[in-house]
Amino acid sequence: MDSPQHYLDVFLFVALPYVALFSFFIFSIHRYRTQRFSYSSLSSQLLENQDHFWAVVPFHYGILVVLAGHVVAFLIPRQILAWNSNPLRLYVLEFTALVFGLLALIGVLAGIGRRLAFKNLRKVTSPMDWVVFSLLLVQIAAGVYIAVFAGWGSSWFAASAAPYLWSLVEFHPDSSFIVGMPWAVKLHIVNASILIGLVPFTRLVHILVVPNPYLWRKPQVVRWYGHTILRSEAMRARAAKAQAEALTAAPAPELSTAQNSQPLVSSELAGRESRA
Repeated sequence: MDSPQHYLDVFLFVALPYVALFSFFIFSIHRYRTQRFSYSSLSSQLLENQDHFWAVVPFHYGILVVLAGHVVAFLIPRQILAWNSNPLRLYVLEFTALVFGLLALIGVLAGIGRRLAFKNLRKVTSPMDWVVFSLLLVQIAAGVYIAVFAGWGSSWFAASAAPYLWSLVEFHPDSSFIVGMPWAVKLHIVNASILIGLVPFTRLVHILVVPNPYLWRKPQVVRWYGHTILRSEAMRARAAKAQAEALTAAPAPELSTAQNSQPLVSSELAGRESRA
């Protein structure tokens, strides 16, 4: 008879990933068809811009490089193992992954701190946003922990995690690759499944409509003149508009009335002189 641990492993590493993928695809399509304009990160940059840079930029650079590394190791695991056969190349790969993982961790911590520090940001932060922040923090922290304490993550990912993921893709799930892994690795995998399943219900959905032309378009120059100048310019614009509307709605000048009545006065005088 199978033990409870076996059923738990099947649920976490077989059933949960498929449920997450089903949720991701079905509800992402549904949201796009019914609420297309909600596909947005709902940026809070206009509410606070000074600390925004130090949260968003490190997080995105770090997470994009780390995700790219995961995808490459998933697609070509044998080549990764061959690369790691040289100790120097293994050290370079591990150090690079750790640096970008720490960059992503700094970014998500800065993002959480920014949301807590500014009242205006707390008002626009929904409960689901806090759930996403928590899951991202756990996911990245677990990855950094694995990189530091488990060691050689690129090698065991290519040797164990990649075959496990391919078994899911081929609909022949085999959790035996994972059940013997340390708790941090299991947490990393389970948390990733939860994140993927929640994407359609959160701001993370914006990754599906990322503006790719930004990667190759010409840079735009944006000048920021400050609140005082912008406020004065807006006031001048409103005053000019009000003046124009007043001139448009004003009656004709009295001078025109006087000019129009002058011929009548002249003709009346001429009539009196002729009668005299």
